[in-house]
Amino acid sequence: MTDSASLPDPIELTKRLIAAESVTPARGGVFDVLESALAPIGFSVDRFTAGEAPDGPVENMLATRGTGGRHFAFAGHLDVVPPGKGWTGDAFVPEVRGELLYGRGAVDMKGAIAAFAAAAARVPADGTVTFVITGDEEGPAVHGTRALIDRMRARDLIPDLCLVGEPTSSARLGDTVKIGRRGSVNIWIDVPGRQGHVAYPHLADNPVTRLVAALTEIDGIVLDSGTDWFQPSNIEVTDLAVGNPAHNVIPGHAQARLSIRFNDRHTGADLVERIRAIAARHAPEAAVTGKVSGEAFLTQPGLFSDLLSNSIEARLGIRPELSTSGGTSDARFLVALCPVIEFGLVNATMHKLDEAVALRDLEALTGVYEEVLRRTFA
Repeated sequence: MTDSASLPDPIELTKRLIAAESVTPARGGVFDVLESALAPIGFSVDRFTAGEAPDGPVENMLATRGTGGRHFAFAGHLDVVPPGKGWTGDAFVPEVRGELLYGRGAVDMKGAIAAFAAAAARVPADGTVTFVITGDEEGPAVHGTRALIDRMRARDLIPDLCLVGEPTSSARLGDTVKIGRRGSVNIWIDVPGRQGHVAYPHLADNPVTRLVAALTEIDGIVLDSGTDWFQPSNIEVTDLAVGNPAHNVIPGHAQARLSIRFNDRHTGADLVERIRAIAARHAPEAAVTGKVSGEAFLTQPGLFSDLLSNSIEARLGIRPELSTSGGTSDARFLVALCPVIEFGLVNATMHKLDEAVALRDLEALTGVYEEVLRRTFA
């Protein structure tokens, strides 16, 4: 396929990706770096931009090698969160200190993308391999992976399996893989009232009282006790606002925001309706709006999780825990195409100052991904 000198090195490619500054939404240079690594090892690269302001434009990439046979996809994102102030060095100047490589995106998740590129270069193209890479996972995620899915469907490019390279490992590389994620929905409750003087309450209508009553009922909800693979769903009040600077005025409105993380016993739409019904009982004129970030999903343990677990055990000598913990990822969209599992680097420093990856972990992760591909196409 290619001579060994042109094969991607996971450490050097990670450095080059880190050096291409790519705070959400990522586009341009960082995609150039990845394309320059994939094209020489046989990948046909399709880069396109989707969406307009305020949530776009977003650059995305589909890179495919081979046709027919089993189709394995690797999904990830090249965008990163802002570095923040207080780094020891420059967040976008990769630096090796001791056994660690420092830089924004080293763990989340440029390192995993580099590792899979290096792994793909080592495995003969006996089937179809596709990179599904977005520039907007850390942001609104409106024109990123969802646009990639539309593109894949239009091209009839549907994988049999998809591995997302999110940093799932906890204490050591390979100890945890994600076979599902809880869903997430944010809900806003806006209760109107009638402003008035506190000395004349009969001439006013206090919305705070109504909102607090609704929130008290909501706080008493037990959505479920968890399932075999999911922890219990939970409702949290994340904001409460009245905006009343005067001590002697009954306010004209009150607002609250809820965040619900839920397992596969619920859907986002059903939860919004449940909260709307409670608000209506206490404040019939309340406006309730919801935004579902993602539905809960589960890839049932079986052939795919065994493939990944066996590969981890073969290369690292440990058997991973199958988990659904943590926040949302773009796996919530990709599950509409095929079975999806997430596995990547140790997540201890993701989104933190001085984000860093162990050099040996980059090499080891490349080995695991190589093992996965070899077993997939055996």
